[in-house]
Amino acid sequence: MQMGQCCKFFLLITATLTAWTGYKVYETLNFTPPVPVLASDHWWGPGKPTKSVDKSIREFKLEFKSDMINDLQARLSKAKFYTEPIEGVGFEYGFNNIYLKEVVQYWQNEYRFDERLKYLNQYPHFKTNIQGLEIHFVHVKPKNVPPKLRIVPLLLVHGWPGSFVEFYKVIPMLTTPRKDVDFVFELIIPSIPGFAFSQAPSKSDLAEGQIAVVFKNLMDRLGYEKFIGQGGDWGAGIINNMAILYPESFIGVHTNFPFSSDIISAIKMSLSCHLPSFLFDKQHQSEKCPMSKILFELLLESGYFHIQSTKPDTIGVALRDSPVGLAAYILEKFSTWTNNEWRKLSDGGLKKKFSMTELLDNVMIYWMSESITTSMRIYAESVTDTQYRLNFDFLPILVPSAVAKFKHEVIYQTEGQIRSRFLNLVQLSVFSEGGHFPAFEESKVFADDIWSAASKFEDYHKTKKTKTEL
Repeated sequence: MQMGQCCKFFLLITATLTAWTGYKVYETLNFTPPVPVLASDHWWGPGKPTKSVDKSIREFKLEFKSDMINDLQARLSKAKFYTEPIEGVGFEYGFNNIYLKEVVQYWQNEYRFDERLKYLNQYPHFKTNIQGLEIHFVHVKPKNVPPKLRIVPLLLVHGWPGSFVEFYKVIPMLTTPRKDVDFVFELIIPSIPGFAFSQAPSKSDLAEGQIAVVFKNLMDRLGYEKFIGQGGDWGAGIINNMAILYPESFIGVHTNFPFSSDIISAIKMSLSCHLPSFLFDKQHQSEKCPMSKILFELLLESGYFHIQSTKPDTIGVALRDSPVGLAAYILEKFSTWTNNEWRKLSDGGLKKKFSMTELLDNVMIYWMSESITTSMRIYAESVTDTQYRLNFDFLPILVPSAVAKFKHEVIYQTEGQIRSRFLNLVQLSVFSEGGHFPAFEESKVFADDIWSAASKFEDYHKTKKTKTEL
């Protein structure tokens, strides 16, 4: 074979191999894995499954027992935690110890335990046993509903370090009928297993997908065939996985934490940061984002994630033993996750959006239920080979969806990333305020967005039904 022919042959082989490699890469990146199958009766409780479990729905009341309050007060009064912060530093090194003194003094002297217990018990609480676990939930039905008004079940799921109390401000906003709207919401607000008053699993591997099964069983037990799901943080993952596993049960999904972790979305994010016109029309090109700043902020705020994903029981010992440590650990997140600029403030900006009383309500739920350690285990359970093999993060959300993007959310997601995950996005709201806890900090905006989304879900289903009939 002549030299020229050899070169041509080599070039042909090279081009063929390059094209084949490119195709395989494209095929891999665009591969959609099958929806996993998870057992609906997997036993998460202690020991082996038993048929004698009480599956009834039982009323439940929160209690601040006197011995618990006395012990708490004693621990607060004996705390020796104060370390002078570096001059001029706010929350950059973590919770500012000077301000922590004020928090502890308020907790000791101004937090009204009886009043707050009444506040926490103002809505009906229940427990029921599902898959071996006692699941706690708040269940609020609208009152004085006109006969023609439809009731729409709405499942609200919290995250960490939040709890069901995050939604207390929006409960009356969602259960009160609105003018010219022909439906109203009935709310189901469960505590994630291991959080608050929901029993912690005795077996490993209970993460977002498996919790999705637990909560679907809860909704079945309550008699809801179709419902709307809403979630942020871990609640978003749980709701998304429910929609993937049981799309026929969903009227729609609303989330304030639209997370997509697949490779394609990461490429889109990089492109949209540097070439916004590549993915966005003119009205959305303001989403151009400095990648270095986003990654640096993520690095600053993700240290807790590594600890809780690897050694939750170790840090849990310190937090369970010290109410002061627990308050510092939890409330720091309500500072920087609400607005990372507040990291520069000596008080963390905590009272810009919250009262100290309502912040301590959330801390009290963790303290009185002794659940800080078990709540953190969800991180460790979610970064295992078992969970990665389920491929939930690579599966699209096909049910009608609404996304609320709040300016100071911890994880940044471009519109391109959101649309790559939520394939039937009917509403995308972008807000100039708010952070990681919008139901708590921007209650009216949050509630209004859910009302708007629910109406669009209805329109989506009506249109789909019309097309089917045609």
